[in-house]
Amino acid sequence: MTVLKNVLLVLMAVLYVAAGVNHFVNPEFYVAIMPPYLPWHLELVWLSGLAEILLGVGVLVPRTRVLAAWGIIALLIAVFPANVHMALHPEGYDVPEVGLYVRLPFQALFILWAWWYTRSPKKDTVAA
Repeated sequence: MTVLKNVLLVLMAVLYVAAGVNHFVNPEFYVAIMPPYLPWHLELVWLSGLAEILLGVGVLVPRTRVLAAWGIIALLIAVFPANVHMALHPEGYDVPEVGLYVRLPFQALFILWAWWYTRSPKKDTVAA
């Protein structure tokens, strides 16, 4: 793995673990962004926080890296409705409305970032 890929892997892990811990430190923020059609808001916040912590640690372990990266992709897809809900109901958040919409395409970049770690090193090389 290249130095850049390793640095970005550690950054990804730190971001997911920190975000996961924040689900337990500030659960009210995450409960507030839950779409109303989902049940068990607090429990889902805890579950997603635990998933972020486990997946963040998992990408650091070579043996679990690929599975954890796929888990991050699944998690990002699962939480996307909450991001859409925030964009469609900006009045409930102390964030500029444009920021809520600009945030949506970044989800695809985060998915691509995680996907990078699902590939074997041989697939990441460019033919000379």
